[in-house]
Amino acid sequence: MSTPAGLPPIFAAVPVAIAPSHLVAEFPPGTFLESIAVSTDGTLFVSSHLDGKVLRMGTDGVPVVHAAIAGKATGLALTPAGDLLLTAWDADGLPVVYSISPQGAATLLATMPEAIFLNGLTPLSPSTYLMADSYRGAIWHLNLADRSVGLWLEHPLLARRSEDREFPAVNGLKIHGQMLYASNTERMQLIQIPIQPNGQPGEPEIFFEPVNLDDFAFDREGNLYGTTHIYNSVVKITPDRRITIIAEAEQGMAGSTALAFGAGAGDHTSLYVVTNGGLSFPLPSGLESARVVRLDIGIAGHQLLSP
Repeated sequence: MSTPAGLPPIFAAVPVAIAPSHLVAEFPPGTFLESIAVSTDGTLFVSSHLDGKVLRMGTDGVPVVHAAIAGKATGLALTPAGDLLLTAWDADGLPVVYSISPQGAATLLATMPEAIFLNGLTPLSPSTYLMADSYRGAIWHLNLADRSVGLWLEHPLLARRSEDREFPAVNGLKIHGQMLYASNTERMQLIQIPIQPNGQPGEPEIFFEPVNLDDFAFDREGNLYGTTHIYNSVVKITPDRRITIIAEAEQGMAGSTALAFGAGAGDHTSLYVVTNGGLSFPLPSGLESARVVRLDIGIAGHQLLSP
């Protein structure tokens, strides 16, 4: 792939094996699609960061507003009960977490003044979720039963190299096996953190570098698929640390921010990618439409906790 001007050429020598792609939905330039969660009935839920909306798309690919908050929307995850969890900022810029019902009613679960930039989230258990704090360099836990929050891990490998750097540090979170994987976008590293039998973290270490990852997901064979955001692509990393580019700007990946495997019947090998059209780092040709694109992977996804 060609490296965007001004960025380190970290993918210049990476092999390319393009997966079949299909446009699902398109949004006006300037739309910042941030996160995606997929229900077992095939519904796609997508957060629109700048206007605080959560969009819903059925199999027809027509987006409708599912919920809206006063603030900015970031990470999404489904709970076993069928609710959505949304990390966000409120109208005053405070980090918050919402629960959104299947009918679209948003309920404030927690306001977190000690957090700075809540981002990706993933289930640790059916009642406990982990949330990345991209500027504090930490991971928080949220207990759904009593709505309590607390620090799960704060560590230099989750932090920015300096506080004046704008790129997020710890960003995407996913569990595979007994390991939590976390992308540190600012450091261009993928971190792995052992999960101990009591649910507490072990010592983090670097699994792969350099790689500019935003969000990511695993298939059932342990391969990781990640959005590269400002590098306008999706990459695949195998368990033995081999990397391949599977989609580029030509497949609609300008500003690729997040992805999730299909969860409906017959859709488990589909990988749904959301983008911001290059809003953070426009292509030389200019800002593009934000998109939802389906990639055909040929391997079923590793399913997170879902209804």
